[in-house]
Amino acid sequence: MEPTSGARLTTRQQTVLILSLMATGIGQSLVFAILAPLGREVQLSEPQITSIIAVSALIFGLASPYWGRYSDRVGRKPVIITGLVGYALGTLLFTSTFYAGMAGLLTGTVFYITVLATRVCQALIMSATSPAATAYAADHSSPEMRTKTMARLGTANSLGTILGPAVSGVLVVFGLLAPLYFAAALAVFAAWFVWKHLPATPLDQLRERKTSVRLRYRDPRISLFLFAAVGLFIGFSGIQQTLGFQLQDKMHLSGVKTAQLTGAALMVSATFTLLIQVTVMQRIQLKPTQFIRLGLSSLLIGAGFISVFETFAVLAVGMAFMGTGMALCMPAISAGASLAVESNEQGAAAGLVSACPAIGFSAGPLVAGFLYQYNDAYAPVFSALVFFCVLVFVIVRAGKIPGG
Repeated sequence: MEPTSGARLTTRQQTVLILSLMATGIGQSLVFAILAPLGREVQLSEPQITSIIAVSALIFGLASPYWGRYSDRVGRKPVIITGLVGYALGTLLFTSTFYAGMAGLLTGTVFYITVLATRVCQALIMSATSPAATAYAADHSSPEMRTKTMARLGTANSLGTILGPAVSGVLVVFGLLAPLYFAAALAVFAAWFVWKHLPATPLDQLRERKTSVRLRYRDPRISLFLFAAVGLFIGFSGIQQTLGFQLQDKMHLSGVKTAQLTGAALMVSATFTLLIQVTVMQRIQLKPTQFIRLGLSSLLIGAGFISVFETFAVLAVGMAFMGTGMALCMPAISAGASLAVESNEQGAAAGLVSACPAIGFSAGPLVAGFLYQYNDAYAPVFSALVFFCVLVFVIVRAGKIPGG
């Protein structure tokens, strides 16, 4: 669909959007890198640790569509800022609760319920940023540039995932909680930067938009893209959330060393995601479903390597394939859904797409965490099976949709 708020996404607008998404990306990658050893420091079990991510991800997924539709009515800028401020406050609460647990002020079930509640509250508000930022980019990009624009926006998460583990590796020497306080401060700075430098949607354009557009997951225009996104994140999160356990158990590492190597593995994945997004996705013209099929194939190969790794080098190869697969899939999914709907549905579509990773994270870590208790290879094998099923589904259904 044609852009509604301008001819193109300017360099200034793109920079502000990337910074806002990168701030939350850094924060999330910090959590993923340190949560496994941090949870074990306070005597949480593997299912309890993975459930913190899973339950909060479910809330994120439920809230994202609402924030996307809300941004259609009030504009993208205030919703982006709301998400960033909510992320900062939620991170402070989440981190302070862990501090209380490590100090012995909260223990057992009370501690677990409290830390879960703080993470859920954080997810409820932080879910505003991604759909609003994605819809802003869609507002300012032509159909021909949509996939490339979404790929450029995707570099924010990639950069965040690269920088997050690097930052955590430095700051973790001051304690496992130090990186999280840094993440909160960064989100506050990003909120200020958006407020200061991102142009708001003109009021006359907000009045022209139809309100209360409510897309459904089963809408035939976008259901294939949403199913693919949920599936790939079920598989990806299953691997990501058990990675720290695998490293610590296979290589007999301390908590700090586990956090550092988990971060390094995530950096490998994110580096390949970034490289593919700034090269392949900017230079090759394929249909969104073609990119998705290539990406799922790469994810399937990566899961195979990770299921058998005994050394960090083999793990790194698997994570490289995982990063490549994510780079090919997610911009194509965002672009495919955006191109399939009308201009007044961009926020609603972006909200649904933003919810899909969260829905995947609500299922993948729980299943993988449960399977890990029986065999450390079961989690990546489960992920490989999920990737294969989604790939078959996309191949079968792609020919039945316009442009597939």
